[in-house]
Amino acid sequence: MAEISVPTLILFIASIVVAAGVAGVLIDTVSGISNAVDDRGGDVSQSIKTDVEIISDPEAGVYDADNETVTLYVKNTGIRDLPADADAVDLFVDGQYRTATALTVVEGSEWTPNAVVEITVSGVSLSPGDHRVKLVLDGDEEVFRFRTP
Repeated sequence: MAEISVPTLILFIASIVVAAGVAGVLIDTVSGISNAVDDRGGDVSQSIKTDVEIISDPEAGVYDADNETVTLYVKNTGIRDLPADADAVDLFVDGQYRTATALTVVEGSEWTPNAVVEITVSGVSLSPGDHRVKLVLDGDEEVFRFRTP
């Protein structure tokens, strides 16, 4: 009878040691995942608070062929202030990244919720036809389509 008890006891102690090791690894892994979810939640919260809409009229002539500029009016429809800085906005005109932009708040000096800014992209030579502008700001993306005569 003692012959059966000793190997059983050794196997029991070994399984307890293995289970404790696995539990330690699982606790560390779950803690790491929990911290990553918390960090990502903060990023998503910031992204949700950011929302803009391009309110320009595509029929109103957003493209000035004489000056080679595209002018858009963009409204802050989110719940936080946005940076009134041209460097904070990424613009793509017909798939090409444009850096020569000017951003001006229409009324006031801050781009607060419900405020409108005028964004001007210069150095744009467009042929007659359909065109597309993609605006990216803090993860929010808006697409604006218009036609040039």
